[in-house]
Amino acid sequence: MSSFIKRCFNAIIIRSVWFFFRLFPVKQKKITISSFYGRGYGDNPKYIVEELIKKCPQLKIVWLVKDDKEKSTLPIGVQACRANSIKSVYHLMTSKVWVDNCRKFFIMFKRRKQFYIQTWHGFALKRIEKDAADKLSPDYVKSSKRDSKNIDCIISCSKFMTGLYRNSFWYDGEILEVGAPRNDVLLKDNADIREKVCALLDVDPNKRIVLYAPTFRANKAMDTYCIDYARLKNSCEKRFNEEFEIVVRLHPNIANKSKDMALDQQIVDASFYPDMQELMLASDIIISDYSSVMFDFALTYRPCFQFATDIDEYKNDRNFYFEPNKLPFSVSVNNEELEYNIVNFDEAVYREGLQKFFENVGMIMDGKASEKCADLIIEKCYGKQVK
Repeated sequence: MSSFIKRCFNAIIIRSVWFFFRLFPVKQKKITISSFYGRGYGDNPKYIVEELIKKCPQLKIVWLVKDDKEKSTLPIGVQACRANSIKSVYHLMTSKVWVDNCRKFFIMFKRRKQFYIQTWHGFALKRIEKDAADKLSPDYVKSSKRDSKNIDCIISCSKFMTGLYRNSFWYDGEILEVGAPRNDVLLKDNADIREKVCALLDVDPNKRIVLYAPTFRANKAMDTYCIDYARLKNSCEKRFNEEFEIVVRLHPNIANKSKDMALDQQIVDASFYPDMQELMLASDIIISDYSSVMFDFALTYRPCFQFATDIDEYKNDRNFYFEPNKLPFSVSVNNEELEYNIVNFDEAVYREGLQKFFENVGMIMDGKASEKCADLIIEKCYGKQVK
C-alpha cells in the first residue's frame, strides 16, 4: 500500500472516530484537559484544576498524557487518558469543557454545547502566531486558524497579551483578563513548596538556588547553552554572600536533550520536573534568554538575568515584541558580561525597572486567576455558580 493511500485511509478512520463519538451525549460535569501536548500536571491547567478540586470535587476531570511517566504526576481525583488515543477522542467529544495551554492540532471539530478555554503558556517576548507566520509551516498556520475558531475564551495575564490575542491569534472571541493561573502561586507565601522541590531534586535546603532556564531554538541546537557554571556560581556567591546550588531546566520541547549537556555531578538537571512554577518558587535567581519564565519570575521581584549569545540570529528567526536590552533584566552575550552583571546587580534599580514594565504592559497580579477560571468552568458545567 502506498504512503498516500495509507494517509488517506488513516484520515478516513480518524474522521470516522470523531463523527462516531458525536452520537454520545455531552456530559455536563466532565472536563478534559491537556498541557503541552500530553505533559503531566503543570502550567496554567494545574492551578485551575486545584481550584476546581477545592470548589467542586464532584466534577469529573480527565487529563491527557503521553505516557505513564506523565500519568504518575497527576493527583488523586484527576483521571489520566492517553493523548491522541481513541479514548481521548471520546472524552473530548463528551466533555462539557476543554482546557488547553497549546493549540489543539488534532481536533476535528467541537460541538456547539461544548466550551473551550485556551490559557496559552506565557507572556510573549518572541513573536508568535500571525506575527511570525512567515517562519511557521503552512500546516501550523492552517491548524492554528482552525483551533482559534473553536476557542470560546482565552485567558489573558495583561493588557499587552489581550492585544496580542486579539490581533495575532486569528481570534475575535471572548478574552478574560484575570492573570495567569500558574502565577497565582508566585504571589503567595509557599515555603512548603520550596521544601518539596529541594527534597525531590536532592538539593541542600540551606543553600540558595540559581535556576538556568533557557528557551529552545527552532533547529533544536544546543550550542547556545554555553554558560560557565562554575563562574556563575562564584558570581552569585560573591554578590549575594550566600552558598548556591545550580539547577538547569531545558524547555519541554528539548527536555530529552538535557543528557547531551554533559552536566557535572554538582549541577542538578530538572528538565523533567513537571511544574516550572514550583521550580521558580524554590529559586532565588533565574538565568534565561528569551523565555517567558523571566516575566513570571519577575512577579517575585527576585533577580533575573538574560544570558543570550545569539540575539541577532534569534531576531532574524522570530524577532521580538520587546528589545532584550530594553527589558528590566540585564543582557549578557558572554560569560564575562554575565559575571559583571551579577556582581554589580543593583536591586533598587531592578525593582524600579520591573514596576515600570508591569505598568506599561498592564500586568494583572492579584493572585486570583485560578479561582476566576474555576468559577467560569463551574458556571459552564452547572449553568450557574456553585457556592
